[in-house]
Amino acid sequence: MADAPIMIVTGGSRGIGSAIARLAGERGYDVAVNYTAAADRAEEVAEDIHKAGQRAIAVKADVSNPAEIESLFAEVDSQLGTVDVLVNNAGISIEVPVAEHDPDVVGRIIDTNLLGPVLTCQQAIRRMSTRKGGKGGAIINISSISAVYGGLPNDVVYAGSKGGLDSFTLGLAKEIAPDGIRVCCIRPGLIKTEIWDEGMGQEEAIAMGQRGVPWGRVGEVEEIATAVLWMASEEAGYVTGAILNVSGGRETFVRGAG
Repeated sequence: MADAPIMIVTGGSRGIGSAIARLAGERGYDVAVNYTAAADRAEEVAEDIHKAGQRAIAVKADVSNPAEIESLFAEVDSQLGTVDVLVNNAGISIEVPVAEHDPDVVGRIIDTNLLGPVLTCQQAIRRMSTRKGGKGGAIINISSISAVYGGLPNDVVYAGSKGGLDSFTLGLAKEIAPDGIRVCCIRPGLIKTEIWDEGMGQEEAIAMGQRGVPWGRVGEVEEIATAVLWMASEEAGYVTGAILNVSGGRETFVRGAG
């Protein structure tokens, strides 16, 4: 619908991002589904949103590239309208011991997980700011519970990048509150996504959830999406600078639990 609120979800073609985008469509948002490589997956998500009765577009852009981020927002302006909610979900994890990490790979992780949100927030603020003629809005950053405890061995750089995102969230919330923009953060714990297929495998991830999460299981992507949609809603209208752990309590139980 042309008068529906507009949401941008970075990294929206799979996993947590696709769950957020689909639920946003069900909740009445028009959605821009950002992706880097999986065009077919992004189009599938957009099609599901269309079926829910909302507008949706799939837009390719590398969030670490300033020019591509500018193009992403220009495409949204042209096809959907001015963004109301930005969800910074795109992120990567490459598990290598710190002493063995290639500097280029470290840079890629930090550029995607921290520089990317900075760049997308720049563009969103310029459009949302009430001091610049906008109508306000909300920014939701997707961090990780690993930011709390430094991550597991071999995943320390990822955890560090997410710790930086947490700090950025807090500072930005203070900086742009006068612009009518709320900034919050969600820290997912162990969540069941296909990313585990590229690492330890689904069975080991499930076992880790059973032994390393007080709630006794891994989380589902829909549980993160529900939290994000609440953070974006008017029900959370007095919430900014908040970081919500959606982790089954993993941060309380991580030492020695694996």
